Amino acid sequence: MADGTGQLLAISDLHIGYAENRALVEKLAPGSDDDWLLVAGDVAEKVADIHWALSTLASRFRKVVWVPGNHELWTHPKDDITLRGTARYAHLVQMCRDLGVLTPEDPYPVWDGPGGPVAVAPLFLLYDYSFLPAGRTTKAEGLEYAYGTGVVCNDEYLLHPDPYPSREAWCRARVEETERRLTALPDDLPTVLVNHFPLHRHPTDVLWYPEFAMWCGTRLTDDWHRRFRVAAMVYGHLHIPRTTWHEGVRFEEVSLGYPREWRSRSTAPGQPRRILPPPAEHPR
Repeated sequence: MADGTGQLLAISDLHIGYAENRALVEKLAPGSDDDWLLVAGDVAEKVADIHWALSTLASRFRKVVWVPGNHELWTHPKDDITLRGTARYAHLVQMCRDLGVLTPEDPYPVWDGPGGPVAVAPLFLLYDYSFLPAGRTTKAEGLEYAYGTGVVCNDEYLLHPDPYPSREAWCRARVEETERRLTALPDDLPTVLVNHFPLHRHPTDVLWYPEFAMWCGTRLTDDWHRRFRVAAMVYGHLHIPRTTWHEGVRFEEVSLGYPREWRSRSTAPGQPRRILPPPAEHPR
């Protein structure tokens, strides 16, 4: 039944290594006992911090759904957990399961509250350097340009794809498996797709440093908003919270971001964005 008072809410890029952001998470609470919270990655770099944040949120919201961002996947020199690549991701998945938090490895839950029913699909998809800078046609050319400008994602040093030979190979494997799961969903069930990285390139068009788009997604998902009956695409990573529309589909960037970023915004920081029911100005 698509009734009740609950809301499907989303937030990302909590970055609780910053004391100001941690304080915002300490205050983050649902509006009703039926609210779900989608956490679209980049909670923190250290496993202990990720555990604290997700356990705090899981104790307050009816259901918490998490997807990894690139920062969770870093093997950071200050983290006691030194696992790399798929082993680190598996460790985080087990931690979430112990907390009752859903992950991309779990069956997709169905939101049956206002605006539903929809399948909520948490995704773990990486990037494959296919969002290239203008005039560049290969990863090597793109990286050469990025290093020349000094705009290089820390993933190049901290996000290890083990046992895959590269991050793009890991990305391709994740896309293939995720595509299979989404295709198996009922044809009449709409979806909310939740991924840390945008599933289409258009949100990166406003980046101040366009070369950073290489670390922001893959063209392999260019048509997913059409193929999988999408009610809303939820993502973070860009630290540019906003709503955009592409081919009639709503894309929601739900980042908190760093304190220096959210201090300059006119809206109160640390407030999740409502995905369903859709706001009055964004009817489904």
